[in-house]
Parts: sequence; C-alpha cells; structure tokens
Amino acid sequence: MRPYDIIKKKRDGYPLSAEEIEFFVEAYTKGDIPDYQASALLMAIFFKGMNAVETANLTMAMVNSGDRADLSGISGIKVDKHSTGGVGDKTTLVIAPIVAACGVKVAKMSGRGLGHTGGTVDKLESIPGLRTDISRYEFIDIVNSVGVSVIGQSGNFAPADKKLYALRDVTATVESLPLIASSIMSKKIASGCDRILLDVKTGSGSFMKTYDEAKALAQAMVDIGKSVGRRTMALITNMDVPLGNAIGNSLEVIEAVNTLKGIGPDDLTRLCLILAANMLFLADKGTLDECSQMARDALYTGAALDILIRMVEAQGGKKSFIEDTSNFSAAKYYRTVTSRSTGYISAINSESCGIAGVILGAGRTKKEDNIDYTAGIILESKYGDYVEKGTPLATMYADREDVFEEAERVFLSAIEIGILPPEKIETVLGKVE
Repeated sequence: MRPYDIIKKKRDGYPLSAEEIEFFVEAYTKGDIPDYQASALLMAIFFKGMNAVETANLTMAMVNSGDRADLSGISGIKVDKHSTGGVGDKTTLVIAPIVAACGVKVAKMSGRGLGHTGGTVDKLESIPGLRTDISRYEFIDIVNSVGVSVIGQSGNFAPADKKLYALRDVTATVESLPLIASSIMSKKIASGCDRILLDVKTGSGSFMKTYDEAKALAQAMVDIGKSVGRRTMALITNMDVPLGNAIGNSLEVIEAVNTLKGIGPDDLTRLCLILAANMLFLADKGTLDECSQMARDALYTGAALDILIRMVEAQGGKKSFIEDTSNFSAAKYYRTVTSRSTGYISAINSESCGIAGVILGAGRTKKEDNIDYTAGIILESKYGDYVEKGTPLATMYADREDVFEEAERVFLSAIEIGILPPEKIETVLGKVE
C-alpha cells in the first residue's frame, strides 16, 4: 500500500477503505509518512470530504494510535460532556457536580484554553492547591468516592490527532467537518466513558459560526458515536453572546459557585440545568422531565455544591475558596468601561470579548504562554439591556495597567447599541440524537 495511491484516490473523490485509513494514520504517527504527503491528504479531504463510514474509520484509527483510558474500576455508567468551546463557558464546573449529586459518575478529562476560548483545567487550577495531573488510580478512586473528578488530558491518547491537528493548523484545513468531528470524537472515545453529551456551540464566539454548520458537525459526531457503540447526543447551543457575566479563570469559578448556590446568571443556570438533565437522561435515570427535576433538586438543595467542595478537597484544592469565594485573590488593577451612547444592547460579539480577555492576561495566544488567573472581565450590562451614555458595560481586571487601553478598544468593538430592543436569544437551538 502506497501513500501516493491513497492521496490520489481521495483527490479524485473516491471513499477510502478502513484499511487505507488505518495504514496512513499509523504510518504517519510513526513518522514513516512525511508531512508533505499528510498535508496533501488533508487538503484532499478538505475539498472532497468524507462519508460517515470514512469519518468513523478515521476516528477509530486515531483512537487506535495511542492509549485508551481503562475506567472499568469505576462502578456504574460513566457520562462525559464535551463543549466545542466558547467565551464564559464554565458549564462543566456546574453540571458535573449536579450530575454526580444525582448518582451518575462523571470521569472527565478536560483541556486548557487557547485563543479566545477558555479551558476548564485553567479555571480549576485557579483554585489554590488543586491538582489536575493526578494518577489514573487516584482519579478512579475520587470518581468512585465523590462521584466526579475533572483532570487534564494526559497520557498518550490519540497521538495521531495531535500530529494531524498541528498540521491542519498550518495548512488551512482546520475547518474541514470530518476532520473536526474525528478529532473531537477520537479523544472522547479514547477517554473511556460510556455515554457522551456534546455541547456544540454556534455564533460569534464559536468555531461554527452558523446554525447549519453546527448542526452538520453535531450530526457527524453523533453518527461516529453510534457507529462505534457509544450512545451519543448533541445539543446545539448559542454562543453569539458570552455565557454568564464572567470571563476569566478565577472570575468564572466564582460565578460557577454562585450558580451552584442558586444565585447565578439566568442564562448560565438555564443552560447548565438543560445539559445536566440530558446527561442524566443518557445515563438512563428517567424521562427527560424527571431528569430535569432531579437536576433542579440537586442544584437548589445545595447537594451539587457539596459535591464540588468534596472534589476540590480530594484533588488537593483549598475547599475554603469554594465555601467563601472572597478568599480568591483580586487583580491588582481594574477599569470600568462605560457606554458611549444610549439605547439597547443589540449585540455582544463573543469572540471580541474573549480576545479582550486574552489581552488582559486571562488567556493564551500560544500553548506555552502563562496566564493570570485573576485577569478577566465582568459584564455589568448584558444583551437586551437599556443603557444610557456613561452606563457601566463591564469591569476589566488585570495585573498590568498598560493592557487596559487595547482591551477596552477591542471590547467596545464587540458592543452594538440600537434604538429598539433586540429579539430574544434562545439558549438551546437544536438537538441531534
């Protein structure tokens, strides 16, 4: 079997066999196929696409390129949730404790933030002492005893995806739907959970800018899950505006804790309850209505907050920071950004808000960049609010004063103010089962 023939076959629009895909992925991972031939195949896939069978085979080839997590030591059904990324998306910190409080195990491996989207691991590591690099045995023990553990992605999971993603990033092939779907699902399948809920974001702050793009990606990933025997469901959710009021690591942890206390922002609370209910439904805990009530009970009785406190303590974090969030350090400097005109906030571009957060120090532009856990933005006015000239729109936090001017300029570019109230934004736009 020759790489040349596989590249030519896909270039001409023919589907690749499982054997051809497995050969190419394995050989490239080992270094037997050079980058220029892998780039050629990626570009052929970008233009010619892949059918559902090919995409599933590519996913499993990447899964088989490395290790798989063995979660057999965890009792019961294990459910995972994956978000395609957004601004202010701290849902894992809320829904994982809710689901665990309802008796379903959540063994979650999460990533770090890059670019305008944040990462769950970074948020958790803003809690002093908390470790996300614990051993597999400790991870399993915490899940069994507490019900949930969230750790960083470690081990040799889907190394082919890591190599291919780096190549896609420099060859303008990131946006290929089968490549995105197989990349996400290879890591989810390798992580070992039984059921998978996908939160596919669409809008200005997401990679999928339109609903149709998001639905196509959701369908592709659900099809992959089905083809490999993993019960998978996807919700298509709105990321046209930031989720909640907080953008930035410790700021988002504080907001997540407030949500678990029943005093979080309405949009964040609503989405978390929907996601948690669907995770419980995937775990066969009852009808969707019954699962919705279970999720609400876990949230408003404080049971979910207790689970988060126990998880933080089990992973070495100081639980006092969850019990009293005023213990978190504050940024050295802050600046209030005010409205330049009067009217209704008719748009808040999520991506620009995320970029402003990165400028303040809350995110990374390169993987090796350090982040400031205290930096970020608190939205003082939200989509649909009526504001007058001089009304506070946001408070920015940073450890350097010289970053405020650029961050404010970018943030203000995200805000549109109109004469009439804008249409209501729906939180969940669709579902793929």
